[in-house]
Amino acid sequence: MTDLTIEREIVVDAPVAVVWQTITEPEQIAQWFADRVELDVRPGGDGTLLFDENASRQAVRARLVVEAVEPPHRFSFRWGHEEGQQPDPANSVLVEFTLTPEGDERTRVRVAETGLEAVVWADDDKARYADDHRNGWSTNLGRLAGMFASPAPPG
Repeated sequence: MTDLTIEREIVVDAPVAVVWQTITEPEQIAQWFADRVELDVRPGGDGTLLFDENASRQAVRARLVVEAVEPPHRFSFRWGHEEGQQPDPANSVLVEFTLTPEGDERTRVRVAETGLEAVVWADDDKARYADDHRNGWSTNLGRLAGMFASPAPPG
């Protein structure tokens, strides 16, 4: 069976409250994840993530529905459902961010996409999705961490 696990984590040099804003405020999300973001940050709130076309992909518009908002530690949403459908476990994937303080000035950011096994897609599509999203989250969490990295001293 293909591995459909999608989990990534990183430690960033910022307090948990600051990282919370970075993963829940549209203007902040647009700096590390999607190119344009509309998001109603409340359980049941709708959102749209727009990813511009680039060398490795066509333009993508991803709709989402917020599942949980538990400041400053947990934020989750469902995405992957077709236009006009309400997300449920058979047509969407749950994306969950968990923030854990690592002292006062650092935060462990964990993102997991779960429920891919239950989505009614072809097995090849599920495997491709898992591979693409593991790589994508690695890249995007790196961008997130880069927002808080100290510049290298001149020299």
